[in-house]
Amino acid sequence: MAENGSRQPLSGINVADFSWFAAGPVCAQTMGTYGAIVVRVESESHIDGLRGIGPFPTGKTGYNVSGYYNNYNANKLNVTLNLNVEKGKELAMKLIAWADVFITNITPRVIERWGLTYDELVNVRPDIIAVYQPMQGFDGPHRDFLGFGAVLGPITGINHLTGFPDRPPSGLGTNYPDYVINPQHTLTAILAALRHRKRTGEGQRIELSQLESVVASLAPAVMDYAANGRVQNRAGNRLPQASPHGAFPCKDITVRNPFGQEEQEGRWCVIACFDDEQWQSLRGAMGDPEWARRNDFATHAARKANEDALEEQIGAWTAERAPEEVMETLQAAGVPAAVIQNARDCLEDDEHLKGRDYYVYLDHPEAGRTAYDGPGFRLSKTPAQYRTPAACLGEHNEQVCKEIFGLNDEQIADLMVEQALY
Repeated sequence: MAENGSRQPLSGINVADFSWFAAGPVCAQTMGTYGAIVVRVESESHIDGLRGIGPFPTGKTGYNVSGYYNNYNANKLNVTLNLNVEKGKELAMKLIAWADVFITNITPRVIERWGLTYDELVNVRPDIIAVYQPMQGFDGPHRDFLGFGAVLGPITGINHLTGFPDRPPSGLGTNYPDYVINPQHTLTAILAALRHRKRTGEGQRIELSQLESVVASLAPAVMDYAANGRVQNRAGNRLPQASPHGAFPCKDITVRNPFGQEEQEGRWCVIACFDDEQWQSLRGAMGDPEWARRNDFATHAARKANEDALEEQIGAWTAERAPEEVMETLQAAGVPAAVIQNARDCLEDDEHLKGRDYYVYLDHPEAGRTAYDGPGFRLSKTPAQYRTPAACLGEHNEQVCKEIFGLNDEQIADLMVEQALY
């Protein structure tokens, strides 16, 4: 197996990625982006569910063109193994014997059925760093509960705090834990374990309970209850220490939808004032209108007491302007403000993201040229490298079989006939 770039910090590290959806694959992709060789394991009988979820390029279908899946699986090789047959399990163990790091977020009972527990893995690779991301941990009354990021939001308390106080909990609109908290906690643990192994020669098991990883992000609400007995509730866009603090409507724009039809698109901006000085600057930027000089808004306490009226007046001012104009005007006056950007804004119009070359464009054999998220962090001496787009299902079966498993063409054919490799 060819080495990745020698200038990368994880060059020489091999990763067996037995995870799916996002929490595991995002972590493994980050390792690949910084030099590790990552082999992603799937099965044609049980493909990663993300392969079937859009967006898809216009007019293209199939398992290999999902933008959702592809974005989280660049810089990986892909092999299809059938772990429900003995020969497939043998191949899995050969891959694990090659790997420095094993990653999975499969449920504990499936891990046990397939023989992928830490106790079994160390028999083939004694210094393996085996990473497990069970939904709620390997023990406890809920060890076998099923779920995804959409389930983690409610049970960790995130959904209770998102939305408006007079409406049901709304959640974040995406599986936030899968993409942000869990992958990076996992990566941190892997790097710590690799350092420990370098010093001692010892591998270890990493258990990242996704429940516990995510509930840690609610520390302020938990501490508020622990210290004050107070259960925080949904507050919409408001904060107790700021006023105004919210999203405000701006001028609509006319856009063409994917069918070539013109339609109106709502535009928004956010504005925040954390002290009276910023409020005074906001007043000046708006032309110091008569309503803003009223005692109802003179102090933070007064603004909080009259927040509905305050937001209505500010909204009337922003509604006459483009969000970019509002942002630039208020930022120039020292008031925190920003455009609420959509995907088009981020990809095409954000001059800052463009100036930093954040998005990476790769040519995929079936999906075509598409954008990938750039690295979440940058290393000055050993930068990230996006070498290959997401692999097609089973694209590297022959390469992995020959270069890692040491098999010849006849042996590979036999494995395909026995449905161990498919």
